[in-house]
This record gives sequence, structure tokens and C-alpha cells, in this order.
Amino acid sequence: MNWLTQDIPGTGGVYKQTPEDFQVEEIPLYPCSGEGEHLYLWVEKTAISTREMLAQLARSLNLKDRDIGYAGLKDARALTRQMISIPFDKFDQAKNLNSKNFRIISFSRHSNKLRQGHLAGNRFTIRLDKTHPQTQERSEAILEQLQRRGVPNFFGEQRYGVLGNSAHLGGLLLQRRYADFCRELIGDPELIRHTEWQMAATHYRRGDLKEALSFLPARMRDERRLLTQLISGQEHQNAVLSLPRNLLRLFLSAAQSRLFDQLLLNRLSGIDHLYDGDIAVKHVNGACFRVENAAQEQERVSAFEISPSAPLFGTKVMLAEGQAGQQERDLLDAEELTLKSWQIGQGLTMPGERRALRAAIVDPRIVSCEKESITLSFTLQKGCYATSVLREIIK
Repeated sequence: MNWLTQDIPGTGGVYKQTPEDFQVEEIPLYPCSGEGEHLYLWVEKTAISTREMLAQLARSLNLKDRDIGYAGLKDARALTRQMISIPFDKFDQAKNLNSKNFRIISFSRHSNKLRQGHLAGNRFTIRLDKTHPQTQERSEAILEQLQRRGVPNFFGEQRYGVLGNSAHLGGLLLQRRYADFCRELIGDPELIRHTEWQMAATHYRRGDLKEALSFLPARMRDERRLLTQLISGQEHQNAVLSLPRNLLRLFLSAAQSRLFDQLLLNRLSGIDHLYDGDIAVKHVNGACFRVENAAQEQERVSAFEISPSAPLFGTKVMLAEGQAGQQERDLLDAEELTLKSWQIGQGLTMPGERRALRAAIVDPRIVSCEKESITLSFTLQKGCYATSVLREIIK
């Protein structure tokens, strides 16, 4: 089974033809107090990633990366609105700031810096084009079932990088295959469309590192850093571990995500059904507990109080027992990994956690429906992706 709503045909269609076709608005976790040392910026951006926007802010306001706070990363290929925090003493500079890719809508003041995860969720407004003539009827039926049973809590494609290999890179790190990691980071020439990057990857695979470096685009700072280390005589392990910690953690997180997505796919038809030995997640606070009697707890699942979960593997994560636990252990064996594989050290060790197999969709509705197009709106909690909803609708 590829979809939870397997019995309802999809709408087909495409999205992200323009940034305005995919709109995301962050829902703040708390209101600003109106006083304090931090300035909160309500920012609208278009066709730029959150990381790129933060880098522009840092340069324009003469700030260090650690001075800027944000709650979540937003897609580059979209029109998004989100909160950013900076020191209040930058107010005069910030109010006169101009950029072609983002604008500051409003300013607020608060006592603490904004931290990752400090958001309640996101509201999405998404337009699909080139859809089936029966799109409205199909969308209504799919959204009704998702609201009742939950949205499969996949991470999806946006987690896996431009070449779709971020999870593979994370897996190579976990297996300590550093030479293979370098090869994969520089990229497969057959998958690269950028001419200079493709030439660099081709020369790297031929073993000509200096020639590879000469072709590698200047903006690819991490790849250039890796090649420079190797050319200087560093071992592959040292060259890899010299890369920024946040980049390596991103790859490790992508590996966690891929394994979670696989376990979710295995249980897709039963994301609203518990088994004895499952680890259930309480939606109200994220707390986990082992299910001793699934039949007794099933009513709470139907009420969307709790849900079955799967692991984001790590050194301290609790694994399920019974049928679900066997699937988790079998997947680790197939990947030639153990929980100790995530004990990397040097700031890279991942403790792991449990993630619910499903997410609640709030206020799903059809904004408009025209010939061969439809605009949908819905809210998801933080950490859940709109592509999981679109996956079910479009099929």
C-alpha cells in the first residue's frame, strides 16, 4: 500500500509552479510581551531559503549567526511568513532594511531569543494545477478521511537534499565509510545538471582532486573545504569530520528520517491502530509509554489522544516490543546498524526519540476550485510536512 486513502483516486496535478502557489504561514507558540532585549521580525520571503535569508540579515545588520533566532526552516520555492529574532539594539538598522527576496511586515519586542521549535504549527495555502475533472469531490473525500484517521507523518523529499542523497550520506557516516562519504558529497556526475559542478564531480571520480577543486563552484563552500583538506594530505575521516557540525548533523538527521519513513510505510494502513508492545505518543505533550494492552488503549487512539510511533534511531531511543519492535530491529539489521552507531562523538552523537506515525490536520478546506485547478488550505503541527497531505491528494 502506497497511500492511507488507497480507496479514493487522486486528483493528479502539479504545484510550486510559482512561489505564490505554495504559501506557508508560521503560527507562533506565544505572543510577544512588548518588552525585552530581543526584536522579533515578522518576515515574508519569496524564492529564498530561511538559511539564505538569515545569512543576508547577518551581513546587513553586522550580526553573528548565533545572534539570530528562528523557530523553523521554510521552503525556498514558496511564499512564506515566519518570525525571526535579533538583538533589539538593531531596530534602527532593521526598519530601513530592503531586500528583493524578503520584507519585514512588522516588529515586536520580547524577553527571550526565538529558538528552534518555538512554533505551534504552520498554516498552508496550496494551489494545484492540471488536476482531474473530479478534483473537488476527490479532495473532499480524502481530506475527510485524513481528518478522521490522521495524516501519515512522513518526512518526505524535502528532507533529502538537492540530489536526494542526504540520508545516504548520513548512513555512510553512521557506517564510518568516510571515503564513500566524500565521493557521495561531491556528487554523481550523472545526476548533476550544473555544468561546472558536473565537471568537478567527474574529475573527483577520476582521482584528480586539484582539477575537481578548480571546477567546483565558489558557492559550494563545504565541498571545497573537503577537497582542500584531502589535497593537503588529510585522511578521509579527518576531512569529513572537519566539515561544519550542523551540516553533518543534517545528514545524520536525514538518515534517521529515511528509516522512520520506511517503518511508517510498513505500517501505513494501520497508523491509527495499536499493537501490544507499541510505544504510544501522547499528542498533548509528546510523552511516550509502552502499550501493554492495545485493545484497552484503542479508544484513546480513535479520540486522537495518542498514536503509535516509530523511532528516530539514536543511542538512547526506546524500541518497541512485539510485532512493531521486531520490525524496528529487523530494519537496523538490514542497514548494518545498531543503536551504538549513533555514538559518534565530537558533537555528533544522536540520542534519538520517538515520532508519532500520524499527525492531526486542522481546518482542512477547499478555498477555491476551478477548471483543472484547486486551492487547498490546512494547518499542521510543527515538524509535520504539507507534502504528506499532497502525497495523499495527488497520488
